[in-house]
Amino acid sequence: MLSTLPLRISNLLMILVLLPFWTSLLVRTTSWIALLQQEGVINDLLVGLGMINDDGRLAMIHNATGTVVAMTHILLPFMVLPLYSVMKTIPPTYMRAAKNLGATPTVAFIRVYFPNTVSGIGAGSILVFIISIGYYITPALVGGTDGTLISNFIAYHMSSSLNWGLAASLGVLLLILVLMLYYLYDRVVGIDKMKFA
Repeated sequence: MLSTLPLRISNLLMILVLLPFWTSLLVRTTSWIALLQQEGVINDLLVGLGMINDDGRLAMIHNATGTVVAMTHILLPFMVLPLYSVMKTIPPTYMRAAKNLGATPTVAFIRVYFPNTVSGIGAGSILVFIISIGYYITPALVGGTDGTLISNFIAYHMSSSLNWGLAASLGVLLLILVLMLYYLYDRVVGIDKMKFA
């Protein structure tokens, strides 16, 4: 939508996309704790609307659900920016030409528009993945014990259990995984086509 709207409106919406960058990571994570806890805003709203009982409040924190919700909010701009920069370069005449040649909107999207966005999807995916595997604060505060990520396990084995061998092994496995994904992206799309905002 950002890539097709007039410039004045798309710039305003881009400010809303970038708004999370202007607040601290710790503040954003803490606000998700206030929203997701059992006595939090979302559960109170659902109880107030009669959608759930007061006894059946949802457990949305200290589990994988809370981690996914909070990290999606934090990492979404890192996916939007590469996609926007690629989609902005796709001329709208491509879709009109496909429709004039008899393609339905779905076929035109799948066969014409989507292949042109692969470099942005790949760049955004790699960026989000690399940032998310190193996240420590959000999974530790919102995820609790059930919603932790590998960075939390590495930190635990480095500082608490003092099992440095396991922490080093996890770190090396993580590095190998990132390099494999980087190699796969280079083979499929080409690293020279990677675009960010």
